[in-house]
Amino acid sequence: MGSVSLEIKILEEKDNLVRFLLNGTNPAHANALRRAMIAEVPAMAIDDVIIIENTSVLYDEIIAHRMGLIPLKTDLDSYVLPEECDCKSELGCSKCRASFTLEAEAGDEAIMVYSSDLKPESDITPVSGNIPIVKLGPTQKLRLEAYARLGHGREHAKWQPVSACAYKYLPRVHLNPDNLGNPEEVIQVCPTKVYARDPGNRITVRDELACTLCMDCVDKAVPQDAKKSFPVKIEGDETAFVFYVESSGALTPRRIVTEAAGILDRKASSLTDLVKKGLE
Repeated sequence: MGSVSLEIKILEEKDNLVRFLLNGTNPAHANALRRAMIAEVPAMAIDDVIIIENTSVLYDEIIAHRMGLIPLKTDLDSYVLPEECDCKSELGCSKCRASFTLEAEAGDEAIMVYSSDLKPESDITPVSGNIPIVKLGPTQKLRLEAYARLGHGREHAKWQPVSACAYKYLPRVHLNPDNLGNPEEVIQVCPTKVYARDPGNRITVRDELACTLCMDCVDKAVPQDAKKSFPVKIEGDETAFVFYVESSGALTPRRIVTEAAGILDRKASSLTDLVKKGLE
């Protein structure tokens, strides 16, 4: 992204979520990164369903819709977008399409059909096997074939690799305890417990990053001396952002962030080339 110098610090990382601090940028760039993670990073999802037999109480279209919303583990290194595949076929090939089959039949008692009943014909599998698809009553059957492909969240939400993606300005909490007349009320009003008591029983900032910039503490604070600086002041740093990224399980959070950054970089380079050509 040009000469912009960015700094990233991981604040928290688990299997399907990451919190990180992005420093040295601006709101436009931060929002572009967020939108790229939601709408531009490709993920695998079922897009075509062929119903062979369905005697359940649900229409074919409802079952197909449910199938499309099952998150699938995505391999971006082995599969390509259909429009970029060499096969140029509407039916796709092993490089741009993954297939599944499902056969379920209830006996004398009703059964629930889960995502684990999908039988993959490749390494693309559901993120979880416990997602319900349809309940079959006694003697009811469901047989189908399903085909998944890579797509973008801008086409449909089923291709979004994230279940949550948000950011906030890095909070800056300025506390002047010597001019605060009601410290206990300020501690209690904070919904995220930003404040606490230190060993000397004075109010202190416990966790600045936990601040949501709600300003409740600012509204609650009562100064002991109106002539002195206000006891609590909250600001949002517009050059630093705390990101929260939760994956649907299709890709790891780190892969989603790096793919989004790469997409922005390629778009910026493409725009630069177009501008140069236009000025020639």
